[in-house]
Amino acid sequence: MARDTGAQCKQCRREGQKLFLKGERCLTDKCGVERRAYPPGDHGRGRQKQSEYRVQLREKQKARRYYGVLEKQFRLYYDKASRQDGITGENLLALLERRFDNVLVRLGFAASRRQARQLIRHGHWTINGRRVDIPSYQLKEGDVIAVKTGTSADQLIRDATELTAQVPAWLQADHDSLTAKILRAPERREITAPVQEQLIVELYSK
Repeated sequence: MARDTGAQCKQCRREGQKLFLKGERCLTDKCGVERRAYPPGDHGRGRQKQSEYRVQLREKQKARRYYGVLEKQFRLYYDKASRQDGITGENLLALLERRFDNVLVRLGFAASRRQARQLIRHGHWTINGRRVDIPSYQLKEGDVIAVKTGTSADQLIRDATELTAQVPAWLQADHDSLTAKILRAPERREITAPVQEQLIVELYSK
């Protein structure tokens, strides 16, 4: 499975805001953005030349890093979104939101998407009673998520639920039994990703 192994705090610093890639650490004063609020590298504190292309590219990179998706896979999501009915940008975010790893974070069953992917790859979760170990699995309305019986990650998952203040309205979670259900597809106003999707559409439309 291809994955991004780069330093996560540098990614947040590059985008100039917290992307919450490291879970609980991002909520403390150890956060890289809090400690060094400028881009990484020798010229990080230098003046950045702005252009329309740069703004659009940075928005695409921010979305990609926020959801933990590599370049080729992100392009495939965009191509799929552009073929669907409706607004391409909103379709793109809806597809990314319904990734299995992202849904676990939204439900509060994982502190970060990287942790969620590890839990999924190690077979700790089931969907509709069947073990699924694919982080990019697209969840749909009516799907039921449950922790695998006897999992060794039970306490880790319960610790993660303590960090979650609220579960989105399109999801239903039971933190006691560690089960959840997908009620419907997310609406744009319910997606809290710090992304201006129209800039991504403009970038890919060139």
